[in-house]
Formats: sequence, structure tokens, C-alpha cells
Amino acid sequence: MDVQELQIIKNKHDIVGNSPGLNRAIEMAVQIAPTELTVLITGESGVGKEAIPQIIHQLSRRKNGRYLAVNCGAIPEGTINAELFGHEKGAFTGAIGERKGYFEEANGGTLFLDEIGELPKETQAMLLRVLQSGEYMKVGSSKVEKTDVRVVAATNVDLSYAVATGKFRQDLYYRLNAVQIAVPSLAERKDDIYLLFRKFSSDFSEKYSLRKISLSHEAITLLTSYRWPGNIRQLKNIAEAVTAMEAPSAAPGAERVEVDSHTLAQYMPREDDTLIPATVSTGSGSGMSENDKQMFVKAILDLKNEVDDLRARLDGISQPAMAQPRILEVRKEDFAPADEDFSEPEAPELTIRKASDDLIEKALLKHGGKVKPAAAELGISERTIYRKLAEKKSK
Repeated sequence: MDVQELQIIKNKHDIVGNSPGLNRAIEMAVQIAPTELTVLITGESGVGKEAIPQIIHQLSRRKNGRYLAVNCGAIPEGTINAELFGHEKGAFTGAIGERKGYFEEANGGTLFLDEIGELPKETQAMLLRVLQSGEYMKVGSSKVEKTDVRVVAATNVDLSYAVATGKFRQDLYYRLNAVQIAVPSLAERKDDIYLLFRKFSSDFSEKYSLRKISLSHEAITLLTSYRWPGNIRQLKNIAEAVTAMEAPSAAPGAERVEVDSHTLAQYMPREDDTLIPATVSTGSGSGMSENDKQMFVKAILDLKNEVDDLRARLDGISQPAMAQPRILEVRKEDFAPADEDFSEPEAPELTIRKASDDLIEKALLKHGGKVKPAAAELGISERTIYRKLAEKKSK
């Protein structure tokens, strides 16, 4: 694919950037689109994985069929089977009528299943069946239905690790992973960061009739040197915040406002802080050690499934206090970098749970109680936040 063809696709799908990893992902999507192969898209939360299935659909033979995108992590576990496969009247409390599921609605088209790693085991088995034979049954029905849907799945977790730890079916993983397309993180696209910032800032200023924002050379260096754990989604939020706050300060008659590094730093999260954004401060810090921060963030964002397992074991075993050492079998490498000393807390599960609850509470407070942006910022599913809120309410 030549540069001009690639740029046409980027323009059509509002994709900004020229990094080799991004170009490779788009080229793979174009190559695989005419086939019927199942595609698994991998990449961190917020990297823009949703553009790839749209490219695949619009360049496939199913382009005239429906394209549906489903966030599996945002659907409660108790209703996800009904959402995907439909239900019969009276199948469960509240099922006042028959309902079509996404597989029926997308018949003849493409179904994008985002956050596929969040699916419960029961739903994984049902998904495997429909992928293999096109057959499924609605909730509350014994009638076998047929559908012709191409599935494109995406995940921000390591599914091979989920398979190894028993969280994801191995046969489903191999069935989904016919072709894997990796979307690079923003940290791997340094040259694209300022391009994206200008795009988001320009769109925002145009939408609200604000003056344009540009960055000084030092500010661009500050922008590109940050690690961007929230990827494009985080960059977009900061670009819009800078534009909203700094554009009105332009001198009368000026068409553009240049933001220097000192001003930009006020909107950038601290490198030594958690994922909760904060303005730059000259204070002494939060008082939490760097080792603790790394342990909490790693446990919450990368190993939340293992924390749930640990909680289940602690809740399910009732023994005298002397038996505690056997319960707290926590491996050093699971919670701390290999090159650092590890000091085991008194109660790891309680410490991690409190850290998780605190981060979620801060994110919800920042976003006015809105679960979706809070989940996006923390890099966890909306279902995880709803479960935490339910647990807190029941206490």
C-alpha cells in the first residue's frame, strides 16, 4: 500500500499519525478485510483500537450489512448473555417481551466485541459455539438460532496470561486469534503526540469558537517526554482542557495563543504520581513511597483478576489466626519489580483493596460521579467500578 492510499484511509477514519506501528496495523486491517477470518486487536486502553474494526468492515464484503460495536466490560454479568444472544419473554425478571441480541441484529454484518477479556466463563462457551457453527440459543429458549456474523474482538489485557491462569478459555482464545493486530501505545508513537494534540485542540477551538492554541518548543518537549499511560484518550482530555482554559487569555486581535512549558505543566499529571491527573505542585509529595505506588498501580490495573482470586480465598477460608501464614502466600514477583526489595505488608489483600477503592473514589469525584470516564481514566472496566460500588453499599 502506497503512502497516498494509506492517507486516504486515515482521513476517512479520522486517524492521525505516521508511526510505523500504526501504519502496520492499518495495512494489516486492509489486507485481512476481504477475508472472513476472525480478528483479535490488542493494545492498551485508550490507543484507538475501535478504528481498526471499522476499517475491516468497510473494506469487506459485508460493508452493506450492519456494524455493531459492543463494550463487553460495560455490560453487567447478569445480563450479558441476553444482550449478546437475546432472550424470550419471561426468561428472567423484567423480561416483559422477546428481545433480539447483538448476534441477531448484526446478522450479515460485523460485530465488534471490545474488552473481550471481561466475558464471564459461561458467555465464553456460548461465544465459542457461535463462532464455530453460527448457532446460539436465546436466554430462556431451547430453539437453536443461526446467524452469519463476522466477529472482530479487542482486548487491553494479555489473553494468553488469562488463559494460563484459568480466566479465559484456551479454545476460545485460539478461535479468536486467527489474525492479531497490535495497535501501538502513545509512548511508542512519540512523533505523533504533538500532531494529535494539535488535532484535538483545533477541533475543540473550532467547536466552541475559541482562538487556536500552539505550544512552544519547550512545551512540545514536555508533552512528548511524558509516558501517557492513558494514551490518546488522556491526551485528548488534556488538549481540550488547555484549549478551554488558555484560549480566552489571548490578547485582543490575536489569532493564536502560544502556551509555554510552565503553563502546560499545570495541566500535566506528575510522573511520580498515580494515574489520577493533578497539577504540578511544589509540595513535598503524597507521603507514599514509590515502591508502594508501583505495587498498588500494578495490582489494580494489571493483576485485578488475581486480587479477586485472593479475596475469594480469604473470604472462603475460616481458620484461627495462627493459620494466617499459609493463607498469605503472595509471590514477590506478582507485586513488586524484580530488582527491588519486597517488604510484605500485614494484610496485602486489605491494602490493595483500600488502594483500589481510594483510586476509584478519586476518579469518580473528579468526573462528577460518572462511571464511564472514571473507568477510562483508570484503565479498568465499568463493571469493575459498579461491583466496587455495590460492595461498598452492602457494607
